[in-house]
Parts: sequence; structure tokens; C-alpha cells
Amino acid sequence: MVQEALRRGHNVTLFNRGRTARDLFPDLELLVGDRDNELGALRGRTWDAVVDNSGYVPRHVADSATLLSSAVSHYLFVSSVSAYAAMSGNATAAKYHDVDMPNTEYGSPLAAMPDESVEEVTSLTYGPLKVLCERAVTEVMEERRVTILRPTWVVGPGDTSDRLTYWPVRVARGGEVLVPGTSEDLLQIIDVRDLAIFVVDSVERRLAGIFNMVTAPGSYSMGRFMLDNCALTRSDASLTWVDLPFIIENELLKDGTFGIWAPPSGDTRSDAIVSSARSFEHGLRARPPRETIRDTLGWWWSLSEERRRDMHAGLSADREARLLAAWRMRAS
Repeated sequence: MVQEALRRGHNVTLFNRGRTARDLFPDLELLVGDRDNELGALRGRTWDAVVDNSGYVPRHVADSATLLSSAVSHYLFVSSVSAYAAMSGNATAAKYHDVDMPNTEYGSPLAAMPDESVEEVTSLTYGPLKVLCERAVTEVMEERRVTILRPTWVVGPGDTSDRLTYWPVRVARGGEVLVPGTSEDLLQIIDVRDLAIFVVDSVERRLAGIFNMVTAPGSYSMGRFMLDNCALTRSDASLTWVDLPFIIENELLKDGTFGIWAPPSGDTRSDAIVSSARSFEHGLRARPPRETIRDTLGWWWSLSEERRRDMHAGLSADREARLLAAWRMRAS
């Protein structure tokens, strides 16, 4: 986001704790503080707009929105598609399992937090807390001065979670690859660069409203994703698809092993059918996923050997081999 703003000639001020990557933008003004009761560095200043992309606790977001309400003309808050009740991990999702629940910008139920005093961020509270953060912004700022973005998996070069990166790296290694679900399972992602472009567009245009930051629903599948990985790495890897009962039996959903894949049933049945029509109508452009994969892989190989030994997602070679053996035994 900073790079895109600078590319367009904007003046950017950073506000963070100053603990990591301090050399990333050495020429920019850095205000050091903390969202948790240390906002003093923001007082007495004015800006045209603020991009709030680190809000997880409603109290923190309410504090910053209140302080900046008279200091900025526009407030952009980065939320999540997990704000929808039908998305994975939300405590209220079970209510909606008996119907298909396409997630539109305004029409779908939002996640609810039974106890709004809770501030601990977990897989169950993440979405409801984001809803409360959105509410905190809009209660302080006029709606015409607020943009709320709800992205899905944010991927691309620089993604330290390795949720997408694991797959092309694993395919490049060749051999038999364990892949979850079926080739027809749908995927939705957003390249971080496309998200950044929409962020700066929104700030420049003072675009108000709520927008889902996702690729078009139904436009991409796990099968196409794996074929793109094979093509880009020129790999002769063979793909072994394992079904959901096997995945559950081996507890492969508990630790986010498969990153950007989620079962198209149960709590995650709506994860890949999020509506993005309104966002595309207002200028969102999504590059081909193959371009994202290619550039992510290039970024990965630019990292140190030590970092590349520390993949943050996926299966280790030993665990994958054991699982493949178990799958073959079961299939026989």
C-alpha cells in the first residue's frame, strides 16, 4: 500500500511500534506508538486520509477513529470477509448451513459476538471482532467518509504466511503431491498488489462504502491452481487428491496446513462464493492468478536459504510421505 501511494506521488506518514522492518522505508516519516493506549504521536496533526490495516480489537479502532475524526477527511478500514456470519470460524455460522449463503456487500448476515467485551483474537472471534471494528469506525466517522474493505486470502510477493507459496514450491520439488479435496473446489484470493491499488484508488476518490476484495466467484478452482503451479515450475509432479473424511481423520484442518484451501461444505461452504461485483464496478482489477503465483515464486527464491528452510505452511516431506502411504493403504 505504501509503495503504491508513493508511486503516485503521495506523501506518506507511517504509524507503528517501530519494532520490525524499520529499514523498509527509511526516507518516510515514522511516528512510533501503539494502538493500545499509545496514540500520542498522532495528536496535533492532520492528513488527507488514513489507511487502517491493523485493526483487530474494537477498542483500538474506536480510539484511533475518535482521535483522527477531525484530523483526516477520509478513513479506510481493512476488515475481512470473515465478517460474514457464513464464513469459516464464526460462532454464528451454524445458523446458515441449511441454505446457500452468497456473501454480498450488504445483504448477508454478519458475525455476532455474544460477549462484546472479549478482546482475545482467535479463529472464532476474529470475524465478529472485525464486525465490531467496522461499527466503531462508522459510529465515529460519517459513513460518507469511510471505506471498508473485506478481503479474502491476501496473497502475493512478500506473504510471510506462505499460505499460497507452499504449493508452487512443493510442486517444483516434484514427486507425488498430496492435495486436499477435489479439482472442482473453488478458490478466491486477492493479490496484495491489486488490493493496494484499490486502497489508493479509494482514498484518492473518497470512495465510501463496503467492498469485498476477492476475485470473481466461480472463476478459479483448486484444479486450475495446481495446473498453473505445474506449468510455471515445469514440474512433472503427480497430484494425489485426498477426500475430506481423510483430511478430518488426520486433523489436517486444525493448523491451517493447506493455506488457501477450505472444504466447500460445513463452516467453510461460503468461503469461495463471495460476491465481488460491486468492487469490480468501482474499479477493482484482479490480475490472473498465474501471474500472482509466478511473482510469489520469484520472491520466494530471492529469500535467504535459512528462510526457505522455514516454510510456514503446508506439510513437511516426512509427514506428507506418511499421509500418502496411509491414503494408499486406505484406498486398497
